[in-house]
Amino acid sequence: MIQVKVFDYEHEKDLEQDMNQFLSKVDEKKVVDIKYHIAALTEEEEEQIYCFSAMVIYRK
Repeated sequence: MIQVKVFDYEHEKDLEQDMNQFLSKVDEKKVVDIKYHIAALTEEEEEQIYCFSAMVIYRK
């Protein structure tokens, strides 16, 4: 069965840490693909907000 796990963080280090923790529990041969995306937007006060997200596609 194909499964997905979605991660979404404001800081790339948080994304990295959580993904590494998850992937340490998944057999490497069962990982099908990893999709990665970065989004940036500016709020009214010119503060830039980042969103780092990833989706792990794996076999269970």
